[in-house]
Amino acid sequence: MPLAVYVLGISIFAQGTSELMLAGLLTEIAADLGVSIPRAGLLISGFALGMLIGAPMLAVGTLRWPRRDALLGFLGLFVIAHVVGALTSDYWILFGTRVISAFVYAGFWALAAATAVSTVAPTARGKAMSIVAGGLTIATIVGLPAGTVLGQQFGWRSAFWAVALLSALSMIGVFAAIPGGRAAESPRLRGELRAMASPRLWLSYGTTALSTGSIFVVFAYLGALLADTTGLAESWIPAVLGLYGLGSLVGIVIGGRTSDKHPFATLYAGAAGMAVVAAALALTATIPAAAVVLVFLLGAFGFATNPALNTRVFALAEAAPTLAAATNFSAFNVGITVGPWLGGLAIGAGYGYASLGWLGATLALAMLATVLWADRLHHKPIPAPESPAADLATSTH
Repeated sequence: MPLAVYVLGISIFAQGTSELMLAGLLTEIAADLGVSIPRAGLLISGFALGMLIGAPMLAVGTLRWPRRDALLGFLGLFVIAHVVGALTSDYWILFGTRVISAFVYAGFWALAAATAVSTVAPTARGKAMSIVAGGLTIATIVGLPAGTVLGQQFGWRSAFWAVALLSALSMIGVFAAIPGGRAAESPRLRGELRAMASPRLWLSYGTTALSTGSIFVVFAYLGALLADTTGLAESWIPAVLGLYGLGSLVGIVIGGRTSDKHPFATLYAGAAGMAVVAAALALTATIPAAAVVLVFLLGAFGFATNPALNTRVFALAEAAPTLAAATNFSAFNVGITVGPWLGGLAIGAGYGYASLGWLGATLALAMLATVLWADRLHHKPIPAPESPAADLATSTH
């Protein structure tokens, strides 16, 4: 793997820590700013909103920029937003910095994915994406608890300063490892939009959203499920969540090694595994030993498909790598948004936390159906897009 791939993974770790750390800092932020915890929780929603819309908008807006310049610009704005957030005592200014941070983080994610796959052979794309996306997995294991500890010991602002420092150091790595200047062939918006019209590509986005939704409908309420239904002591819950993160890391490493040669087999195994694990969790949620093992498997099967989900869009949209990756990132965030919403509806309706497992299994089976559909379409030839020369000839008549 080129050094650039690892640098991009470290950059995602720095920014991903910011994405996750507020879950452990809401009490401190609410007390310091004089707002309720639910209102402080809206800072997480603001971040999710910024990610959802940021990737495709910035992908289009910076399409013809040199990639290193765009990546450095995104990181620079991310650093500034965290410095402002660490200094402010105004809730709405902090809210604005969270939206801006997420906006440029989404743009960085999309461009990092396109950059990573462009630096390796097509047969190594899955491994490259497992390293880049692995940065977020490590943020789950290391960044989230570290940010929580910093916030508890030195105040929530210290976690913001730490993320700003890590992101600034990432800028040095990006400057050193990512080649400067424009690509040999600058992408054209018309060509990218034409490639984006493929129904197979949008079917792949549906697979991404369903896969992510099947994970997050359970994960969003995992702590509450373990405490309320499983009956674990609160002191054990962080350790079990860490086990979920370890499972995620194992899954994404395995998926990175299998998705290049066997993309559909990886997706089949991940979807079927998620369906079985989620259903088993619904049936055994009251048994601590079983629940703990299933939490590890939930992370493993859930993240094993991540590299294949990312590399699939590049195979389907060779002419639109940046915009395709950006839209796939938005599809991930659709799942992150819709999954917890569905889980909240089930809990609010009185079905209990165990019902989340059944919802996760249902979404995983729906994902499996889209994989079966895509596999059948895979054996049919994809119409070749018109060349840029054809575009030029058309535009001159």
